[in-house]
Amino acid sequence: MDKANASSSKAKPKTSADKFRVQPVIAFYIFAAANLLAAFYAPIQDCDEVYNYWEPTHYLTHGYGLQTWEYSPEYAIRSWLYISLHAIVGKAGSLFLPSKTAEFFFIRSVLALICAACESKLFSTIAKALNPRIAIMFMMVMLSSPGIFHASAAYLPSSFAMYCNMMGISAFLDWRGGSKTNTGIMWFGIGGLIGWPFATALVLPFLLQEVLMAYFTQEGIELIRFVLDGTTRCTGTMLLQLAVEAFFYHKPVIVPWNLVRYNIFSGSDRGPDAFGTEPFSFYFRNLLLNFNIWMILALLASPLLVLQFFASSQATSRFALFRSFFFTFPFYMWLAIFTIQPHKEERFMYPMYPFLGLNAAMSLHTLLGWFGSPDPTKIVGKIPAKLKLLLVASSIILACDAGLLRIIGTITAYRAPLLVYQALQELGSISSSDTVCLGKEWHRYPSSYFLPNGAHAKFVKSEFNGLLPGEFSEAKVGFGFFPGTWLIPASMNDRNIADPSKYVSSSPTYVASKAHDSTDIMQIDVRHCSYLVDFAGLDSNGTLLEPNHIADEFTWEKVQCTAFLDASKTNLIGRLLWLPDLPIIPERFRRQWGKYCLLRRRSNS
Repeated sequence: MDKANASSSKAKPKTSADKFRVQPVIAFYIFAAANLLAAFYAPIQDCDEVYNYWEPTHYLTHGYGLQTWEYSPEYAIRSWLYISLHAIVGKAGSLFLPSKTAEFFFIRSVLALICAACESKLFSTIAKALNPRIAIMFMMVMLSSPGIFHASAAYLPSSFAMYCNMMGISAFLDWRGGSKTNTGIMWFGIGGLIGWPFATALVLPFLLQEVLMAYFTQEGIELIRFVLDGTTRCTGTMLLQLAVEAFFYHKPVIVPWNLVRYNIFSGSDRGPDAFGTEPFSFYFRNLLLNFNIWMILALLASPLLVLQFFASSQATSRFALFRSFFFTFPFYMWLAIFTIQPHKEERFMYPMYPFLGLNAAMSLHTLLGWFGSPDPTKIVGKIPAKLKLLLVASSIILACDAGLLRIIGTITAYRAPLLVYQALQELGSISSSDTVCLGKEWHRYPSSYFLPNGAHAKFVKSEFNGLLPGEFSEAKVGFGFFPGTWLIPASMNDRNIADPSKYVSSSPTYVASKAHDSTDIMQIDVRHCSYLVDFAGLDSNGTLLEPNHIADEFTWEKVQCTAFLDASKTNLIGRLLWLPDLPIIPERFRRQWGKYCLLRRRSNS
């Protein structure tokens, strides 16, 4: 028996690729560590994350919160199933956590761990189905990219779709034990139904590959069976969603269709363009900032595969390259579709991030194979091995360092809102009747999870001229469960037209709801604000609508102030990367700081 084992061991010597093999559990720990850092330190980059997801979750778990027009039953383009899943996590956490802020970070941490599990699954599949070295390179891209850092723990449907896409890629990539087309369809379907419906388009290149493979192998019946199985699983998810949405909206609602209809078929007078447009180059610039050299490598993936395909003379190699081409295609497809859309936002790229990471890893693996060639008849073969190692290592280290410096720069520059609002939890005197007012800093509000129990946020008129959120109804007796989800709120529209009733007014007023049962929303005078959050940059004199409240020491006293980057006074390099505030840094390159403050109204004002 021992001799047989020894013989077997000699028959299967370890290859050079095995030296790069990392156990999936180790990969999970590495991804989890990076994602948990994001959960606790990454600033919220998009106010939609707060108002469209954190606030509805706060309403379900704590009975009140701010409501956007998307949750009005008139429009119903946001999923309560997606919100409910996070509310369950938050409610479970509240059983043992000391504060609402702790619940916020608990939910973020759970999202970070889910993302880590999906990343480690895809990492493991790449190592087994492609090459362990490609898996290691994929890990480097995912760990060093600011884009992944922010997306990993973000409470956004596009992040949820990113998680599901990683599981879907793993299913289509892993042919061990037979095709897993049904599982791949299921994951892309779940990501689209519960998360973001547009993300389901990313399954199309995989399905095209399966159709072509079935045509060449004469296994069309088997493919139809897999597709029907995957579609049936998605149908089960849709039925669950229909039931949950009907419970909350009090009527049958197909949320994914409502969202697609609004964004694509709503006409010229409404739609996403009403919320701003960006130039054609927006995503290219954004992806270069968040992925630097990895973005360039991702763009090279398909051209390199085409060159390899025509250069290869082995049928097995051509078959592998043929399959690999379809894995690289979703990146280009997604980038092209969203680049031509006028309305652009960074989070729209999140579902594509795993594809970018895979493309970049495959390109780097291909280029290193070419560059490492020892063939003396080729130019690269004449370069000394140590010089090659130095060039490759320095390039990779530079790319990783650039990403890490941007991550650190973003955290140190823009984390102030997560710190300043926490001071409210430490004030023992604040009561449910106190209000925290938001002026020009409304878009950086980190959610009601940072307010003490019962305290509400109110909006002060600023230079912003779009539609701000209202409030979920807090009616209780006679309205059943969660009336704010089905009572039609007052003064909502889908054209981003400002509504004066969303701001504090010169005197207390009441706005009647459109619902058959009246729900009144009280507006308060700005002079009745108990607290106010404001930012003042260097030489900030303010305007009529956005005065410098921090400088008004007669009216306001500072509870807590934290440094916040003054982007208008900071050099481009200082805005993009972290630079230490040291005397050796030339003055023109140093980051300039303003004050981000929580203010309390003085008793004599």
